[in-house]
Amino acid sequence: MTGRTTLDGRLVGAQARLLLEARYGHFTAMQVRDRRVRGLGLHLDRLDAASRELFGGGIDRAAVLASVRTVLGGDVRDASVRVYVLDGDPPHVVASSGPPHGPLAGPLSVRSVVYQRYLPHIKQAGGFQQAHINRAAARDGFGEALLTTGDGLISEGSITNLGGFADGRLVWPDAPMLRGITMRLLERMDVPQVRRPLKVADLTGFDLVFLCNSWGVMTVGQADGLPLRHDDGLARRLLDHYEAIPGDPLD
Repeated sequence: MTGRTTLDGRLVGAQARLLLEARYGHFTAMQVRDRRVRGLGLHLDRLDAASRELFGGGIDRAAVLASVRTVLGGDVRDASVRVYVLDGDPPHVVASSGPPHGPLAGPLSVRSVVYQRYLPHIKQAGGFQQAHINRAAARDGFGEALLTTGDGLISEGSITNLGGFADGRLVWPDAPMLRGITMRLLERMDVPQVRRPLKVADLTGFDLVFLCNSWGVMTVGQADGLPLRHDDGLARRLLDHYEAIPGDPLD
């Protein structure tokens, strides 16, 4: 007999089965506003680099953009969009859309969790561990979880990058991580920048600590119960830089 799959007791087709059983692949997540995406070229670069590493060949960029346009249709101008590249011969490109998502209202309270991702530079499909860590943190009243090594070095958030300002510099963790698209856009800010090993206790010496992902930039007010400083001027400068970045057209 041929393979069959049911969803809530109803038979579904081969395409649904493919999505259900997808285990090996990668993706990028973007926010679409007025049919534009900040850092669209960086999203395509991310998909291309990960495809070359995982599958031995790059993506068809035109086909990826066509998939995004198709999932948006002709009427949707604002949305959250994910593009997955999944194992196949050739690899499958899957796009999904949902309501737009803005940044969480800050300052956020975060907690640290000992966990490090395998191949952290790749945004991997699946992500059960990070989803569980993030959901557990939210249930306990935290806006995000910081992933650390066993000795407390911060790498990234469960779905964000962490950065901060100290001594006039923009500081990023010096650790294996996914360099998110928003992080890469903020790296273009005209301010001295440095990477260094960071622990939660180090953040108390910062003038501003923030998280960033495709939702935007979110300031942090507390980490593991430790209060953090919030320089309003730096926060405004950071947000002004991000909000001034134009979106690239999808059409």
